[in-house]
Amino acid sequence: MKAIAVTPKWFAGAVSFERAEGGLRPWRLPVSERGLFPSPDEGLLARAEMPAGVRLRFETEARALGLRCAARNEKRLFDLTLGPKLLATAALDENATDVLFENLPAGRKVVELWLPQRKLAVVRRLLLPAGATARPAPDRRPKWVAYGSSITHCGEAHSPARTWPATIARAMDWNLTCLGYGGQCHLDPMVARMIRDLPADFISLKLGINVMGSGSLNRRSFRPAVIGLVKIIREKHPRTPLAVVSPIISPPRETTPNAVGMTLTLMREQVQDAVARLVAAGDRRIFYVSGLDLFGPGETGYLPDHLHPNGDGYELLGRNFVRQVARKLARMAR
Repeated sequence: MKAIAVTPKWFAGAVSFERAEGGLRPWRLPVSERGLFPSPDEGLLARAEMPAGVRLRFETEARALGLRCAARNEKRLFDLTLGPKLLATAALDENATDVLFENLPAGRKVVELWLPQRKLAVVRRLLLPAGATARPAPDRRPKWVAYGSSITHCGEAHSPARTWPATIARAMDWNLTCLGYGGQCHLDPMVARMIRDLPADFISLKLGINVMGSGSLNRRSFRPAVIGLVKIIREKHPRTPLAVVSPIISPPRETTPNAVGMTLTLMREQVQDAVARLVAAGDRRIFYVSGLDLFGPGETGYLPDHLHPNGDGYELLGRNFVRQVARKLARMAR
């Protein structure tokens, strides 16, 4: 196969890029400002360089194609999609560089090649058969920015196009930017500013579980932080439909207080109240969603660790989100 260099215009779902290891490393925060996103052990940076939701989007007539990446000492999964359809999942083994997809549909088509959601990926080249062509395909679909925790990062999903945000984006024909950061959703002001500055037709904020786990906000500070996060975003998105989602079920955390006295039951009450206060202050494009309505007591069989959904659970969460949230966001945008 011939190797074709790729530039940032080939990608969707990334916030910025860094040239590294002979290729491009996509980031899910502004890499030029990485020093302004501090966290213990640089955990936020470590999650932001994992390309959850990032994919190459291009038009080609090729019946086979591949991607050349920098080698890693770990197995990684890649997906190839055509519209809502998952064409294939391919594995890149430890220390290998080339992942290949074969037996693709004939004719010109726009495909998306999804990078692993919780592994690093430096993209070096697109691989095509001799005589085949490819060109970047601009994404003019509605833009959706989804912020959240590891439950939005979806490390346990079956593959990168089967996370719950990707499941929704494929079903709704949306252009996804996934800002799910495992363990790092703490309503950081710099993250709020980043979301404010990103183009978006819809925004969802799935808040609470990392705050619960680390005790990073308490009864006094959590609700004001939710309000502040939304108000910063509203500085440049005053009318963008915005869903604020409280935590899904986690049985051990529902009524047992954490180190600062928070429970998931209390968090849901505070998130709902924060949204009600924003509505009362004049925000008509925001609404509250209880995480229990998306993934509640009937879904605990999909929670092997009583916290994170398994692969099937993430896809179920995505289908529930389509019915209860995504369609409402789309209606609000009309």
